[in-house]
Amino acid sequence: MSVKPQETGSNPDTPQGQPRITPIILAGGKGERFWPVSRRESPKQFLSLDGSGVSLLQATAQRLLGIAGGWDNLWVVTAAHLEAGVQRQLPLLPAGNLLVEPEGRDTAAAVTWATLEVAERSGEETIVGFFPADHWIDRPEQFEQTLGAAAQLAAERGAIATLGIQPTYAATGYGYIEQGEALGTFGGLPAYGVKRFTEKPDAATAAEFLASGRFSWNGGIFVFQAGTALGELRRHVPDLVSALERQGVAAYGTLPKISIDYALMEKTDRACVLPVRFGWDDLGDWNAVERLLKTEDNPNVDLGDHVALESQGCIVYNCNPDEVIMTIGLEDVVVVRDGNATLIVPKHRSQDIKQGLKLLQADPRYHHLL
Repeated sequence: MSVKPQETGSNPDTPQGQPRITPIILAGGKGERFWPVSRRESPKQFLSLDGSGVSLLQATAQRLLGIAGGWDNLWVVTAAHLEAGVQRQLPLLPAGNLLVEPEGRDTAAAVTWATLEVAERSGEETIVGFFPADHWIDRPEQFEQTLGAAAQLAAERGAIATLGIQPTYAATGYGYIEQGEALGTFGGLPAYGVKRFTEKPDAATAAEFLASGRFSWNGGIFVFQAGTALGELRRHVPDLVSALERQGVAAYGTLPKISIDYALMEKTDRACVLPVRFGWDDLGDWNAVERLLKTEDNPNVDLGDHVALESQGCIVYNCNPDEVIMTIGLEDVVVVRDGNATLIVPKHRSQDIKQGLKLLQADPRYHHLL
């Protein structure tokens, strides 16, 4: 992989002298594995999963405000049925910075449309960053340092930079990025070309990746100059770009449903990876709550009123302040109570919640619970 220098044009700089990023939050996800707390009208990104009262979307926006230089430079892409919810959650977000998709077409459409809109308003030299709305990030100062390095890499080398998460175990639920050639140091951090992307390997392959030291988890965060990405998108998915350029959001019904990883990142020769040093979790299912909140003095993780008798390793989430959940003799079980729905599942089966929801979807009696 070889990333060539290119013309950068003018771009407002941060006080540290690094190119400023226009952050775009992708906030259209469903978060089905957090049912019954996460539902169609109140998906995971609208929830506080750590007991702080701050939703994941709000925490993401606050984390990015300093990088953006204020609300006027922060954007959000969301689904039509979530538009009002985003406005309630982020009342200071300018209306013109909220892009509403009429239907979900996966991340390639969202990234392409948002990049076109930012380029039209601010120019193709603008450094753009894409961020999932539902991730947990620790060490915000290192997060900002890494994004500054990614912006420098994008501006100076015409790179499409992605942040690689240092693996802590042989996860089979994440995509992996293999480091290629070293590209030098940017913003004090080493950068590498991308040799390959691998989607959700089996356990043996994940163990090999972890042992090699050459692989990172794909965190789904991308930073690039708008013009660079649009040029690569025109090269690899020309019909997608041309449809959005001609019709804008009206083109959505005709767009292919494809992720930005498949549409661009796995095809471009401009992909680079910056291994990160901050704490990260994609909060993919209820087990993530345990990873964040488990303490040595409590055998369980309790969010809400829980009385435990000989129960350990349980995750209990009770949204109803006037109710109590009692467990007796349970081990490694998730119990979630939210109004008119209760979930009980072994922790190792929490990935199967989406399968369970198909049973509710198949029966009209339960559609109001989705």
